[in-house]
Amino acid sequence: MKFPIPVAVLGATGSVGQRFVSLLDGHPWFKLVALTGSDRTAGKPFKEGCTWVLNQSMPYQASEILLTTSDSENLNGAAICFSALPADEAKIIEPKMAKAGLVVCSNASAFRTDPDVPLLLPEINPEHIGLVKTQRQIRGWSGAILTNPNCTSTGMTVSLKALNDAIGVKRVFAVSLQALSGAGYPGVSSMDIIDNVIPYIGGEENKVETEPNKMLGKFLDGKILESDIKISAHTNRVAVVDGHTVVLSVDLNSEIPDKDVIEIFANYRAPELAAHLPSSPWPVMVYRNEVNRPQPKLDRDTGKGMTTVIGRVRKDPIFSIKYVTLSHNTIRGAAGGSIYNAELFVDQGLL
Repeated sequence: MKFPIPVAVLGATGSVGQRFVSLLDGHPWFKLVALTGSDRTAGKPFKEGCTWVLNQSMPYQASEILLTTSDSENLNGAAICFSALPADEAKIIEPKMAKAGLVVCSNASAFRTDPDVPLLLPEINPEHIGLVKTQRQIRGWSGAILTNPNCTSTGMTVSLKALNDAIGVKRVFAVSLQALSGAGYPGVSSMDIIDNVIPYIGGEENKVETEPNKMLGKFLDGKILESDIKISAHTNRVAVVDGHTVVLSVDLNSEIPDKDVIEIFANYRAPELAAHLPSSPWPVMVYRNEVNRPQPKLDRDTGKGMTTVIGRVRKDPIFSIKYVTLSHNTIRGAAGGSIYNAELFVDQGLL
């Protein structure tokens, strides 16, 4: 494959789409050649069709690209599509792209649970990319669909991978404090979220309870054998712009001192298949020793937003241990994760 590889962003005018555009600017492997929006914005330059909400400036190259619709067949020769589409649109459009030979790296939930679609966090399960061969055999297309997990599942699953490999995890009780950007733009009404916590996010608890077991499963004979960790989740929306916090109580196969748990997190390394990729987080996890960390405002941009930040490891009176995780929901949990998946796909010679 000749570099740079031409890529497109589907649903580029939304908040996650904008994050894709920002992260792809200057990427060493990928060149942005197409952006899609709604029928209303089609034909307009991106700078006119998009209300930019990120605190970085809109990249100049992207600003001049003419928007097209997401079902367009004219994506200017793109080989990879990064999808920031809503799940209902993704369900229709992403398979069309894969049938046309394009690789779709999706942030949508539409195909995450399909047994032949990899659900990837390359710092913990890069071998699951092998599922693409199964997918192509079953569906008869030359393209592919890859997914990254729900943004709340991301940081907690990275931490659980380290613990599960070292000791074994039996049960997890998780409570999320999820940022407003996870709801897209403009997100939640200010009248609803100011001076408030909303203890319900539609469909979220089921994702947090099920997705980690697919990601932590073993890839064997062309399929995923899911793990059997029991997870109970409560999901909440809070008045934070970016950064999902999850507090966890975890039951381990054996009891170990708190300091050994901290060492497990700090010493975890990404597998060789993924550690060298441009978006690979370094380090994978950072442990904060302060009693009041991690905090979204202070820690969400650690490792350019790709590192999982952990703190407050201590004994749990019911389970084995409890601790706090933080990950940037629109970078590691969304656009940055999909770009990392695409890098793994290219590196494994699947394009």
